Amino acid sequence: MTGFRIGWVVSSKALTDVMINVQAQTTSCTSVLLQAAAEGALTGLQSAVETLRLTLENNRNVMMQELQSFEGVKVTKPDGTYYCLPDFRAYNGNSVELSKMLLSRALVVTVPGKEFGMEGYLRLSYATTIKDVKQGIERIKWALDPTSPREIYIGERKLVRDWL
Repeated sequence: MTGFRIGWVVSSKALTDVMINVQAQTTSCTSVLLQAAAEGALTGLQSAVETLRLTLENNRNVMMQELQSFEGVKVTKPDGTYYCLPDFRAYNGNSVELSKMLLSRALVVTVPGKEFGMEGYLRLSYATTIKDVKQGIERIKWALDPTSPREIYIGERKLVRDWL
């Protein structure tokens, strides 16, 4: 139930008691609507789940392939999410600065790895289309790689790289 902030845990009683105490102090009850959505997700048709899993697996594989074209970027293939956290320290060790630069200059949204205790890394999502994954990585590469063309078009908007 990604995004719905609803789930469950299987754990020891001692750990569950601690988790209940923390949860009770930080959130209130799950809404009836979200409870119904969770019930539907667990008891409804599951074919859509497998279709989504296969789509995300394919998107992940495309993301990994596209990131391999970068000199100095390292990434571990994720096993159970729709994000990856590539190491961009070869380009900039400050992930907040790098994330802001990519947003303003290449119009690509990333999340600084610093927020996850991984300075110099960026969180990239592949929960989109293959086209968007490829275009996003292409723009990141354009912004960072001095051998990339000086100009790029995003739709009809022309961007000129004047910082490398």
